[in-house]
Amino acid sequence: MKKLISLFLIGSLSQPCFAQSNQQAIIDSLKQELSISKIDTSNVLSMVELVNQYKYTNADSALFYAQQALILSRKIKFHEGEFRSLLMMGFALSLASNHSRALELELKALRISEKYNFTIGRGEVYNRLGVIYRQTDDIARAVFYHKKSKQLFDSLHNYYKAVTSEVQIGRAYYLMNQTDSALYYCLMADNHIKRYGSESMSSTNFITLARLQLKKGNVPLALSYFRQSLLAGYSSGQYIFTFKSNLEIAEIYQQAGQIDSCIYYAQKALADAQKSNIGNSIATVSIFLSTMYEKSNLSLALKYQKMALEAIQKQNSFGNLNSMQNLAVFDEEERQYELDMTQAAYQNRLKQYVMLAGLVVFLLIASFLYRNNKQKQKANALLHYQKEEINRQKVFAEKTLSELTSTQSQLIQSEKMASLGELTAGIAHEIQNPLNFVNNFSEVNKELLNELNDEINRGNYQEVKAIAKDVIDNEEKINHHGKRADAIVKGMLQHSRSSNGVKEPTDINKLADEYLRLSYHGLRAKDKLFNATMHTNFDPSIGLVNIIPQ
Repeated sequence: MKKLISLFLIGSLSQPCFAQSNQQAIIDSLKQELSISKIDTSNVLSMVELVNQYKYTNADSALFYAQQALILSRKIKFHEGEFRSLLMMGFALSLASNHSRALELELKALRISEKYNFTIGRGEVYNRLGVIYRQTDDIARAVFYHKKSKQLFDSLHNYYKAVTSEVQIGRAYYLMNQTDSALYYCLMADNHIKRYGSESMSSTNFITLARLQLKKGNVPLALSYFRQSLLAGYSSGQYIFTFKSNLEIAEIYQQAGQIDSCIYYAQKALADAQKSNIGNSIATVSIFLSTMYEKSNLSLALKYQKMALEAIQKQNSFGNLNSMQNLAVFDEEERQYELDMTQAAYQNRLKQYVMLAGLVVFLLIASFLYRNNKQKQKANALLHYQKEEINRQKVFAEKTLSELTSTQSQLIQSEKMASLGELTAGIAHEIQNPLNFVNNFSEVNKELLNELNDEINRGNYQEVKAIAKDVIDNEEKINHHGKRADAIVKGMLQHSRSSNGVKEPTDINKLADEYLRLSYHGLRAKDKLFNATMHTNFDPSIGLVNIIPQ
């Protein structure tokens, strides 16, 4: 086995190192484009691509450009840019082990992808959710989301994207110690990477294949896979994966007793971890090197221990003070954005309520006009019938017919006007109170909303909360009195229907109380001097009574 390891060591020394300079050229080009382009969607996409370039090497810069892309996307209402910014910001935070914040941002991205039907984006978010759950040791849920992502991409025949899901499923099954399933998905992914050109997933997939071979005790094949992982990782600048490959090769040399080779690859792993700028990775390799030097070189062992502590502190503070300040500013901007969205939603609802109230009034008027028209049509039909009947008898009673027709017309008109007047007066008085409440509280809310805007501008959020509570209380009163007016209208429509003679369960207390008040207001409408004090004593235990309510 030592001969095989030595051959592998000779082969790995000749790997190309052009990825870093190529990546820097891309970053410089994107920054140049940002400096000369207008504030538009292309600017957002350039910043998102900068996040993509920085995500494995500089988490702080990745987070900064993701925040800038998010702010600009919302400013120009570029929903795809907003989705991409949140997706990549969650990616950067998860690499920095800030999993709770990463999960929060990825779920926001998922809601946007569902709202605007970004189908491929939804599959990408599922994969990111799976990675976060795997990083927090919830492997079963990670498998669920990765499979959900694969099913979505397969349904779209987007096998290029499905490769990512296959690689992640294989890795998750390896962690669950289900080696057969892990090998199945890793080999499937390897085949699809070659077929569909998803080379960016090669490095991490080879690592899982190497680990599976180590579990089987096949060290030569495991080393071969690690070497392929290094080639793929260096060619694409994925130092987060080359660090892992170098470290695990170092562990193989450690077990083989080849300490010099072990330290060599551990130092390569440390260099790659420092390029990826991820604190956990740097700390892991530093601790490994410190252990290797414990017995032979105490000063070096202490040096690497100190390096590990500094990396952990950096990880816990997520980079540096500037990064923390950026996150604090981002949190404040997110709170303000959500407050603005809530306020806009409230104003939209308020407009809808006003339109609904107008529609109710319109329908009420239309209902009255319709009823009057129907009554008029019925009266005209009756008069027409009576006229024909009278004409047939005019030879015998022409004078009597003339008097009868005149009397009938006056009686019908008088009764109709009297009924209409009493009904209209009763309803008008009964519905006036809740409408007055609605109008008054609407005016109060308008003033409160103006005060709310002033307090927001001043940053007085305690006063904002107090005013918002007053607005909510007033809305509840408006809603209560609006429902009261609605109940009056529905009640009148119910009792205006002709009876079909069928009994039905009825609240007799409510019916009696309603007609008592309508009667009172009808009398008041006819005689302003009339007044009365009403006392009611309803029995609440009566419940519903089977009657004909009309």
